[in-house]
Amino acid sequence: MTTTSAHPGDLAPAGHPLDQGHEDPRLSGGEPVSGPKPISLLIYSDDSDTRTKVRMAIGKRLAADLPAVVWTECATPPAVISAVDAGGFDVLILDGEAVPAGGMGICRQLKDEIFECPPVLVLTGRPQDAWLATWSRADAAVPHPLDPRALAEAITVLARRRRG
Repeated sequence: MTTTSAHPGDLAPAGHPLDQGHEDPRLSGGEPVSGPKPISLLIYSDDSDTRTKVRMAIGKRLAADLPAVVWTECATPPAVISAVDAGGFDVLILDGEAVPAGGMGICRQLKDEIFECPPVLVLTGRPQDAWLATWSRADAAVPHPLDPRALAEAITVLARRRRG
């Protein structure tokens, strides 16, 4: 059954935004009606400059055919473990040079403890540390200093793989 009214607020249930005379954000363009789920990225580093450099290298979108990116930033190992336990991430980016616990050790722990752990990209201190990333079971590694193109390409590959 379809009911129409000259005043949308007349049919809104109590407490609904239309009940107060407010326009539905889905109708005004303030909220998307539907769309692809954003790519969810977690960045872990104790250094806020490193987190900023990674976010700036990626921007708002990994590729034109992929949805927008949303970020979760973590500065401590317990925050990473808690966030990953809660789930929902497409790619984890872990700073191998972070203190007190480096991203490689956290990566290995996550791969051991989290069922279907999201793909992990580890930021290594130098190119020669790639073997350590292999030990940590990381899916990819990018060395410092960060090359924005290499970083974006690696994360894009991991996100596409995760999304299937």
